[in-house]
Amino acid sequence: MSTMGKIQRALISVSDKTGLVELARKLHRWNIQILSTGGTARLLEENGIPMIPVSDYTKSPQMLDGRVKTLHPKIHAGLLAKRDNPEHMRQLAEQGYLPIDLVVVNLYPFEKTVANPDCTFEQAIENIDIGGPTLLRAAAKNFQDVVVIVDPADYGPICQEMEENQGEVSYETRFSMMKKVYAHTARYDQAISEYLQRVEVSKIANKRP
Repeated sequence: MSTMGKIQRALISVSDKTGLVELARKLHRWNIQILSTGGTARLLEENGIPMIPVSDYTKSPQMLDGRVKTLHPKIHAGLLAKRDNPEHMRQLAEQGYLPIDLVVVNLYPFEKTVANPDCTFEQAIENIDIGGPTLLRAAAKNFQDVVVIVDPADYGPICQEMEENQGEVSYETRFSMMKKVYAHTARYDQAISEYLQRVEVSKIANKRP
């Protein structure tokens, strides 16, 4: 199986923190630099796992009550640059940006939130994830160079593959993860769409989420 280069830098930002600490410990043991945000960063810090807050990495503060955390060129250029494209890598170096080789992201629990009969429209809107799907789609688009994990159930198999291949992940696995990401984000958007179809505009007019 064809493989990519060794993973050197990971971005982790998850709502479902199942298996997160164990995964992060393995990444740290393999000398992979970890970038993180919000509650994920706090959990890693509490467990003594070194990481760099995304706001420190980008030199841009988290803004708007957390609505803007990872939406930054330094993040997305690091995900989207083709490693075998000299011009892409030149531009990355010119800006002082670094490649990001692994993305571990899962999304705000929108379906769980709106399933609560007491959920307000405002609460539903605030649980529409923006940065997460953007990270996932960018990483998946560049799957030849970036491993993207959306499902905690895949942590174990990916780590095992890295163990067996000196820190590398096969093309076949990266392609499989890419397909899983786009299926996941499609379902996520469908859930939002279905919820909005049930909302009566007369009941929310003039109410700002």
